Amino acid sequence: MSEQRADVIGLGMIGGGVAVSLARRGRVPVVYDIRPDAADHLAGVPAPLASPAEVARASDVVLVAVVDADQARTVLSGEQGLLSGARPGLVVVLLSTVAVPVVRELAETCAKAGVELLDCGVTPGDKAAENGLVAILGGAESTVERATPVLADFAKRVVHCGPLGAGMATKIARNVITYGTWRAVHEASTLAEAAGVDPAKLLTVIDAADPEGATLLSWQRMRLAGKPETRAMVPQVERLLDKDLAAAQDLAGRVGVAVPLVDVARKHGKETLEIRVREDA
Repeated sequence: MSEQRADVIGLGMIGGGVAVSLARRGRVPVVYDIRPDAADHLAGVPAPLASPAEVARASDVVLVAVVDADQARTVLSGEQGLLSGARPGLVVVLLSTVAVPVVRELAETCAKAGVELLDCGVTPGDKAAENGLVAILGGAESTVERATPVLADFAKRVVHCGPLGAGMATKIARNVITYGTWRAVHEASTLAEAAGVDPAKLLTVIDAADPEGATLLSWQRMRLAGKPETRAMVPQVERLLDKDLAAAQDLAGRVGVAVPLVDVARKHGKETLEIRVREDA
């Protein structure tokens, strides 16, 4: 195990789970939370220190898992903030989901103190205490390499997506899929129910037909592969897409259900199905 000292600020669902995973791997973290009793029910995690500055003094890598941008700014630069106790070379790994410009702002603030920042979206949050997160990294390759032993102690997979901001952009895009899918399921279920179908029957059909959810990403995988034979399929698939979504719009009109996602999906069907053939395909 690396001798790096890895510590955690923010002991909510994600930060608390990360701290438990680190402790289970023998990398017992120093922690901070505004709640003095935040670690009471976290296995192997000691009581919080008095300030982020104290955490920084004991750390090589600090994992910041707060709720939003304002909390991240306070943790870094507030009274007894992390940077007031940091030494040059400290790595801050931001686990919070914030806008990409905020990542760059926080990185500039850290750089003034000789501290390096990585943006690290994580998912799924409820698996943090089970070493079950995927860590989605943005930042310099050398900094990622330094932090990877710590990341591997709480994440089942570490994916370096590119330079600063790339990890956060990837996490944001992943969230679009999550919430967009929720909306699609909402529209479909509402449509089925308005047509006299028990929505639970729709779930039964989906579970039976596509239990692993492979259909959700199937076309995007084909797009990324960029094979000529896939592009040849586009006209037929486009006809099917347009026909099927037209039927959905017709049903929605008959039962009085608004389906804005269906409307957008049909309108932009050609764009959705576009295939760019790779030269090496």
